[in-house]
Amino acid sequence: MKRTLIMVTLAAVLLAALVYSLRAPLRQVAVDTLTADMFVPVPQDTMQKGPAPGSRFPGLRALHNGEEITLLEPFAGSRGTVLVASRSVEWCPYCMKEMVQLQAHKAAFDAAGVGLVALTYDAPHLQQAFADKHGITIPLLSDIDALSFKTLGILNTDYAPGDDHYGIPDPGMIVIAPDGTVAGTLFLDGYSRRVAADAALLFALEVLSAEAG
Repeated sequence: MKRTLIMVTLAAVLLAALVYSLRAPLRQVAVDTLTADMFVPVPQDTMQKGPAPGSRFPGLRALHNGEEITLLEPFAGSRGTVLVASRSVEWCPYCMKEMVQLQAHKAAFDAAGVGLVALTYDAPHLQQAFADKHGITIPLLSDIDALSFKTLGILNTDYAPGDDHYGIPDPGMIVIAPDGTVAGTLFLDGYSRRVAADAALLFALEVLSAEAG
């Protein structure tokens, strides 16, 4: 009886160790399944959110490398800039996968003269941890007290101050011309769909060309 109890206990310990060792791979499988169909081409049903095309980009208040950022000129390309408004690169699987895909296409954005910069509500040290883990070189800006997302008109109003998720935006992209004019916006209904990076670049080039005349 005692020998049987020892064997059962040992088997339980080994099973627990096996489950623990598989926790990360199983979590990744779940995330991959959840985000499998998240990328779409530019749809016809984009939402009218953010600053209006043709208006002046209103600026922001965010942190980057310990400095407060109010303008996007330091991150601009010769033809313009794409600002990616993202919920969180700490806990949002769609945001993380989107950022990884954008990083994979960053060279194409650079070659086209389009700067890429992202803005989330995450604290800078959490952004840095994500960037280090995934090799992200796209500048990640940390919004200050939700001020940027409020100014841009894309603050998610489902959460109130004090909620863990207060400060997240409705995710999307804002394309800014070199003169500071908003050339176009890309916002989809919901948070689980994102425009694919290659399609986003083509959209940016199209609206920037139209803005330039």
